[in-house]
Amino acid sequence: MGKTTNTWDVIVIGAGAAGIIAAGRAAQPGAKVLLLEKMRQPGRKLLITGKGRCNITHDAPLSEYWKNIFPNGRFLKHAFHAFFKDDILQILHDRGVETTTERGSRVFPVSNDAKEVLTALLDWMGTKNIERVFNARVNELIIEGQQVKGVKAMTDSGIREFFAQSVIIATGGKSYPATGSTGDGYELAKQAGHTITQPQPALVPLVTREDYASKLQGLGLKNINAVVWVNGKKSQEEFGELMFAHYGLTGPVILTLSRYVVEELSKGKNVEISIDLKPALDEKKLDARLLRDLDAHGKKQVENIFKLWLPSSLIPVFLEILELDGKKLCNQLGGKERKKILLLMKDFRFAITGHPGFKEAIITAGGVPTTEIQSKTLESKLVKNLFFAGEVIDLDANTGGFNLQIAWSTGWLTGQESTPKL
Repeated sequence: MGKTTNTWDVIVIGAGAAGIIAAGRAAQPGAKVLLLEKMRQPGRKLLITGKGRCNITHDAPLSEYWKNIFPNGRFLKHAFHAFFKDDILQILHDRGVETTTERGSRVFPVSNDAKEVLTALLDWMGTKNIERVFNARVNELIIEGQQVKGVKAMTDSGIREFFAQSVIIATGGKSYPATGSTGDGYELAKQAGHTITQPQPALVPLVTREDYASKLQGLGLKNINAVVWVNGKKSQEEFGELMFAHYGLTGPVILTLSRYVVEELSKGKNVEISIDLKPALDEKKLDARLLRDLDAHGKKQVENIFKLWLPSSLIPVFLEILELDGKKLCNQLGGKERKKILLLMKDFRFAITGHPGFKEAIITAGGVPTTEIQSKTLESKLVKNLFFAGEVIDLDANTGGFNLQIAWSTGWLTGQESTPKL
């Protein structure tokens, strides 16, 4: 194909985390790259990651990554070998972005500003050999003889055709649609003959039936154990932090469990989450502690003794659920009442009725199945020279920087492998 003003070596669709890295890597050996983005500026979703702080990556060994990526993390073996956590940090450090590793091995910029990360990445990507067109929505792949030849896009100047030797789809999933992630990549993949694993919100808060959560809005609990019950059977559990919101439950533990909860809810199953507020104590040890405290403070009112056991905002909710008079004296509390307190501390239960959907989901589960993509190159097995990077692939991970690392690594590998051997 002769070089014209409308012909490139590589077209990258989507200027998010994966697309920026893909375009920059493709341009390194001198390839002529076109980066198309449907929003008016790049990296919209990157700017809100980590609540605007940008959880760049996770500083854990590869073995931990496999445990935190679903449904088939090992598909990323070649991508992680090509470009991993130290590589993205080197790019940022070289451009003056200082980073810090926080509790849980999460890596953030010291500035706590995602914009600093985006600015550094755009600087690294540069403009050499890269043309950027914004407000360009790609709605069609140009495919001839099972080989991609280019794309059609709606631009400020109408529908245009762009031709290239390779095309990389890095359009993201469906989460946070206001940033531009509205599932466009799935439609493009379908045009190429790919199947799509049903997209579901992942890392998403959960809505509860009970009104207790709204009464506890803003309260965070550390070192709790949360268990998912599905149709009365114990399913999954996680230890860590949780937060109450006006609609229900959120925080790291809930976000991690949400991928299972969303799946079970979609099947019409009855889902509950049980919170163990005292996971370090079994029932026998907890009962002994309650008894000891009640004996030592027999003349105190029950609502005051609860301060030894629970955060203050939890106390009125507990008293309401237990139908307990907070003014009652501790020495008037019977064994049955103590047992009810103990059971509620070990099993503070919520019925889950739903979730806010993609608009508040951090990530999308589902997408182009890894069985239809070459793991060594991330090229489509169905259409030659068509590549996939980032969230459009059916891979999602727990919170903590894993998802962004998937974007960086798949972006790099596609940028490397899509480039014609110049």
